[in-house]
Amino acid sequence: MKNNIKILVLLFSFGFFLSCDDELNNLEPFTEGNPETFFNSVSAFQNGVDGAYRQLWNYYSSTGSGLQGIPDILSDNVIQVQTGRNSNSDYYNYRYTPATGGAISLYWSEAYEAVNVANLVIGQIDNLGDGADKDNILGQALAIRALAHFDLVRVYGKIPTQSADANASLGVVYIKVEDGDTGDPLAEPVRETVASNYAEIIGDLERASQLIGDDNGQGKLNVNGVYGLLSRVYLYNGEYQKAIDAADNVSVQLATAEELEGLYTDSNEAGIVVKLAINTSVESSGNNVGVLYSQTSETADILEFAFDFDFFNGFDVDDQRLGIISYIGVNTGNQYNAISKFLGEAGEVNGRVDVKVMRAEEVLLNKAEAQYELGQDALTTLNTLRDLRFVSYAGGETGQALEDAIQYNRRAELAFEGHRFFDLKRRGEAVMRSTMGDVIDGSGTPPDFPTLAADNFRFQLPIPTSEINANQNMVQNPGY
Repeated sequence: MKNNIKILVLLFSFGFFLSCDDELNNLEPFTEGNPETFFNSVSAFQNGVDGAYRQLWNYYSSTGSGLQGIPDILSDNVIQVQTGRNSNSDYYNYRYTPATGGAISLYWSEAYEAVNVANLVIGQIDNLGDGADKDNILGQALAIRALAHFDLVRVYGKIPTQSADANASLGVVYIKVEDGDTGDPLAEPVRETVASNYAEIIGDLERASQLIGDDNGQGKLNVNGVYGLLSRVYLYNGEYQKAIDAADNVSVQLATAEELEGLYTDSNEAGIVVKLAINTSVESSGNNVGVLYSQTSETADILEFAFDFDFFNGFDVDDQRLGIISYIGVNTGNQYNAISKFLGEAGEVNGRVDVKVMRAEEVLLNKAEAQYELGQDALTTLNTLRDLRFVSYAGGETGQALEDAIQYNRRAELAFEGHRFFDLKRRGEAVMRSTMGDVIDGSGTPPDFPTLAADNFRFQLPIPTSEINANQNMVQNPGY
């Protein structure tokens, strides 16, 4: 692709600005950006991998467009607050087009940049001698490439379990250096099918699981992270036993209810499986992901979005999560059910916190849902989480009541972490927002579009105009 999906031979400059390593500072000008000469040590390879992590951070935490928040704004978890700036109103009201910008173009460009950098690492990996270091570098690069492609296809394509025609529908371009996909920087590739994309994603993750190390430090993938991602991808792909098996390979313990508040203010890492951290050398200049939800300061609660009225009032009275993830926000004399997950680190209200890409709680819920689909003992799995979240609960559900309990807990546990829109989408369910207003008592302004039918084309975001213009072979999604 002439301007977007292409391998930039100088892309490795992402790695340069992330490190102050003398090895990088002393590079001769003619070798900078040349992968064949740069990739000559474990530290140089890790620097390349860190550049790919940086690209993930760019689209997960982007101020105003991050993948950590837009999927909730598209869903039934929030309502737009009229005393805010009306940011992301095009997304909230389903008025986005190929030219809207923001999330539509950001996810496409930054995810493919992550793919590009990962492919640079993978393409030169044999410069390292065989051993654990080589395996770990390759494992990280494969997992990053898989995650970026997974995010692309779930945003711009259908999800395999979404509808009967999903697997045969158009996904995205899967770029692999091993297949010769990076040889022509002006190539204009075609979109592959969703089924093909998922086969490639799973292939990369399964290979990574056998290579990656146990602990790569804060904000980086490890073996738990790869198996956690596999549990998610298998669930999306309808491979339920494999989702269960992958979940069983994740050893991270669940956070207790007492640990949750500290988790969201970055005072602890309870239950973290994959995160992009703001306080590492890789992400030290990261964005304020909480800006998606509010512009809150020490003196004012300037909310962009608040809890959807029905969602807030649907929490069980014995569910301890609500008091941890919500607070009463006040602005211009009105009160709102405000979101506290992204207010900031302890003592801060700047919206700057780590991005929790995956927590152990999601892995357990992936397993519980997969077990339910197979008629296995999902109740025991679900109760493992409920024992930590409820003062008391009746339990004992079977049939539809058990499925409802699993989905209630998935929604409550993972709220505002970028899951809800995709969960509705992959289950072929409509968005059903409350018709009440944005103020705490249900007064105020209701949503313009409270419902998005399950078969609405807007569950697939449009391919950015810039990409359509750059590649004559790129096909736009139906409806746009």
